Amino acid sequence: MATTPPTAQRRRGIDKQHWLYIAVIIAVVAGIAVGLVWPQFGASLDWIGKAFVALIKMMIAPVIFCTIVLGIGSIAKAATVGKVGGLALGYFLVMSTFALFIGLVVGNILHPGEGLALSNPGYEVESETESTTGFLMSIVPTTLFSPLTGESVLQVLFVSLLIGFAIQRLGAKGERILDGIRLVQAVVFRVLTMILWVAPIGAFGAIAGVVGSTGWGAVVALGTLMVGFYITCALFIGVILAAVLWFVARINIFSVMKYLGREYLLIVSTSSSESALPRLIAKMEHLGVSKPVAGITVPTGYSFNLDGTAIYLTMASLFIATAMGTPLSLSEQIGLLVFMIIASKGAAGVTGAGLATLAGGLQTYRPDLVDGVGIITGIDRFMSEARALTNFTGNAVASIVVATWTKEFDRDQAQQVLRGARPFDEKMMVDGHGDAREEQPTGLPELPELPADGQGPSPISAVIPTSGAAEPRERERR
Repeated sequence: MATTPPTAQRRRGIDKQHWLYIAVIIAVVAGIAVGLVWPQFGASLDWIGKAFVALIKMMIAPVIFCTIVLGIGSIAKAATVGKVGGLALGYFLVMSTFALFIGLVVGNILHPGEGLALSNPGYEVESETESTTGFLMSIVPTTLFSPLTGESVLQVLFVSLLIGFAIQRLGAKGERILDGIRLVQAVVFRVLTMILWVAPIGAFGAIAGVVGSTGWGAVVALGTLMVGFYITCALFIGVILAAVLWFVARINIFSVMKYLGREYLLIVSTSSSESALPRLIAKMEHLGVSKPVAGITVPTGYSFNLDGTAIYLTMASLFIATAMGTPLSLSEQIGLLVFMIIASKGAAGVTGAGLATLAGGLQTYRPDLVDGVGIITGIDRFMSEARALTNFTGNAVASIVVATWTKEFDRDQAQQVLRGARPFDEKMMVDGHGDAREEQPTGLPELPELPADGQGPSPISAVIPTSGAAEPRERERR
């Protein structure tokens, strides 16, 4: 019986995702058309967008619980490798916080949703004393597991942190528990992926309802948000990351981006930076980053250094609040930033986890704004490429910076590679998806095959052994 070639299987998987992308585009165009031609009918379809948001809200608690608990386990593994892991985690925290802050600043400058006034929920801010007291009391749940069936995202976050650190203290026994949570996460992400297949329907209803209520104003506002987000990501890469890379390693970021050109094309075609993970590790080693630093920094960054996602979360939150006529106060913006610093660490893996994190942040500070996530659904796919490219570039820069700080970076080799004197050997990769051959001449650590939807174990667990050794697991094979 003839078997289907692996490449054909991959192409079918990619084509499936492309069909979803095309379906979202068609749904958005159809929603705009319906909203403009038949405004009243379009406005009556907003319940479809709200139903889709309800499905996303259903996934907030399990997504945050699994990703935060597993994220704490990843932090523990990174911390065991000593100086490299500590510097990497510190750098990731600073850069992701800075990205969130930039998103808030740009969102407050642009005000892309201003003037839409999609609804008037009549939200009133409580007095400072009542708000602070209520906020602190609302963090502690009734029981340990009640937050998983409730609506308080802060309680979910609190319990996730407690359980994550408790598992850390269990040592080897905790690893078995983490394996079980990884299986639960696989189921959660599979359900979330299934929900995303109705995203075109949800996007159609949300866009038709918005455009039917506000006319061209909604189209202009959404376009402004998209353009502003793309410009912000470009400036973050071309100014912030470029300055960090130049001052630390004296490397031009644009030459590095040219060197990673093939990976950028792969990311654009899949709308995910996960697909280029093995290739990024290989290319960073070829560029002069030592094997241990590349094997620790890059996979850890894929979970904890999501600069593009951080910018997206803050700008989208401000857009929704402004569009619905009740902008976030300064204290709410600061609280949202703190929440996103923690929750955004679990926004990687599948397309849609970002939507769940966005909904979780709004549910925590402004529950009246959660329905506005439906507005973002229509353009979320269009912004996914910019998020993925920014995340990818940030991780490439991080590996060079950490390697320079730890004196594990060969600058002479990097200069030769970037000049084209030492081209990357593409023969070591099976195809453009970056799957490594069994005979890896550079001694790359074994990496798990990442499915198209990004499910599976955290990338860091593939290269950082439980025992804390920084070197690849070659001894186990001997």
